[in-house]
Amino acid sequence: MPVDRGAVRDAAKYLRGVRPLDPAALREYVPGQPHEAVVRQVLREQAADLGIIERADGTFVVPPEEPVGPPFNGVTALPERYERVVEAELTAAYGPDWHRVDTGDSLRETIRRFKDDYYRRNPVEYDREVALGYAVYHLAGYYAAVQYVLAGLARDGLLGHDLRVLDLGAGVGGPAVGLFDFLPDEALVEYHAVEPSAAADVLDALLAETPRNVHTTIHRETAESFQPAGEYDLVLACSVLSELDDAASVLRKYADAMAADGTALALAPADKHTSTHLRAVERAVEDDPFTVYGPTPRLWPDRRPTDSGWSFDERPAVEVPAVQSRLADASQDPGEFRHTDVRFSYSLLRRDDRRRHAVELSGDRLLALGDADDRVTDRADLLVAKLSRNLAGADANPVFRVSDGSQTTDCYAVLVRPTSLNGGIEAADYGDLVSIEDALVLWNDDEDAYNLVVDEETVVDAV
Repeated sequence: MPVDRGAVRDAAKYLRGVRPLDPAALREYVPGQPHEAVVRQVLREQAADLGIIERADGTFVVPPEEPVGPPFNGVTALPERYERVVEAELTAAYGPDWHRVDTGDSLRETIRRFKDDYYRRNPVEYDREVALGYAVYHLAGYYAAVQYVLAGLARDGLLGHDLRVLDLGAGVGGPAVGLFDFLPDEALVEYHAVEPSAAADVLDALLAETPRNVHTTIHRETAESFQPAGEYDLVLACSVLSELDDAASVLRKYADAMAADGTALALAPADKHTSTHLRAVERAVEDDPFTVYGPTPRLWPDRRPTDSGWSFDERPAVEVPAVQSRLADASQDPGEFRHTDVRFSYSLLRRDDRRRHAVELSGDRLLALGDADDRVTDRADLLVAKLSRNLAGADANPVFRVSDGSQTTDCYAVLVRPTSLNGGIEAADYGDLVSIEDALVLWNDDEDAYNLVVDEETVVDAV
């Protein structure tokens, strides 16, 4: 006798706020009293709509209401279960010796080609071999990068335990599995991937490894053609904006599908072209309809940055994935196919006018970076965000990109004489605000930029 799925759903809706849903007990509320395994399966299938998670003891409960706050100590490696999936896909496509002789040479040449196309800004056709090459070369880095951005959202209380996620241009799935592993077990995730290419096949295989409270759907459509339904708490656009003809229009389209307190997270590689393109898109959609939450600040009312915008974060490299190592070791130049750096640019956009740094400055005492030319060779006080790690070599004075949202030209803080009073510039994390007192403002002809010289007279404090 078929189970009355509507009755299971109605009973679950009625009881979910009263006590944990035990399938063995819930069956008593369903006509015909189906077996508890059948009731459990119905609850699993409808968990996203019912807003419930399955616990380790087999009962179902409503996820916690408070924001996600998982402990996060960085990412050291791509988990082996994902490597096994990629290896299985490679073996299915090329056989057990996929990394050797002709097939290995073909895959290595594919990686060379898409790296060169990316560098030359040529369009990349994502057939199955390109998708597998991306999985070998890029999966670990994207898996790590997205988690560092998510950690900032969680720190600020902006990730809930009940998330509806839309992943535009999901690719082979690095950001997706990074998100799922970042979230705690008691989080409920309804995940929708939009990916039209052969990368969706690799993504589909990886999604089979997702936790029990993650419910996934792949839409094999382009971001331009897909029509979203309902509201999303998190919209991901990772390494896709530079591949769209009109990225700003695409982001505006999905703004209407975001929850009022939702976030759009855009991620891009740290190279100059994709990083500055990301920042240009951010600026194009600012105020229509988004607010820039971070990491770039807007500290001066009615002023906006027009500098190059090349800003990126860098985190510790991840371990070389086994599949990447096998492909590299079978080549003449192993270093060419090892890619473990975690360097990325990102933008967080909101619809509720929230910013990470809710600060509005005036010109009574502080210098706006956009007015730096008025103070060249003078000392000045400033409030800025640190937007880079040390950009100088090991034997040079440390250099950090800074921004207050008013600059028209690139600006850097240069630490020429470290003291106990100015160490805040080195100690600050990416995106943090720092107060700088008595910095010497200079013009750097070689870099076409302004330097804020931090010396023994300068005091730098975290804000």
